Amino acid sequence: MRVLGVDPGLTRCGVGVVEGRSGRTAILVAVDVIRTPSGQDLAERLLGIHQAIGGWIDQMHPDVVAVERVFSQHNVRTVMGTAQAAGVALLAAAERGIPVSLHTPSEVKAAVTGNGRAGKEQVAKMVTRILNLPATPKPADAADALALAICHLWRGSALTSPSATGSLGAPTAAQQRWVDEIDKAKRASRGTSPGGKR
Repeated sequence: MRVLGVDPGLTRCGVGVVEGRSGRTAILVAVDVIRTPSGQDLAERLLGIHQAIGGWIDQMHPDVVAVERVFSQHNVRTVMGTAQAAGVALLAAAERGIPVSLHTPSEVKAAVTGNGRAGKEQVAKMVTRILNLPATPKPADAADALALAICHLWRGSALTSPSATGSLGAPTAAQQRWVDEIDKAKRASRGTSPGGKR
């Protein structure tokens, strides 16, 4: 599977491509950061991001596009720009018939570090180790995009299906903690406790 990860942002939009098998070693294909000038008209910035991501899809031929799910933050202006950039990424994929998967920041952190509250530096360090890179991708947006791609790559049925786990081997400790983080997030969104009580 080849995955294009997109860390959305107006000024810096990270894009990274990895490939491999679910639950197995990930290999770096390409990584970069799409930049738009802060003084440019918003519509033009979004158009530029849309065209750039479309170009990445056309050139890299990913099987799926993984985009960070945008959550509300204290800075509404920042989160609006991030959400708009995420939207044009979804559009670029949809125009080409490429499936899209959204992942929360905590899911991504748990997938690559085993800790859903890990800091950016820890995520970048683990991305470097997982992909066996000579140096940490810079800026952080590039490492975050690769983390998203790795998260989706490792998200396969091998992590949740007993039969698949039996065929591919048990998930790593980090992958199991990631599955636990997803379960916790789902329970929180439903307003239920592990026992199923509200």
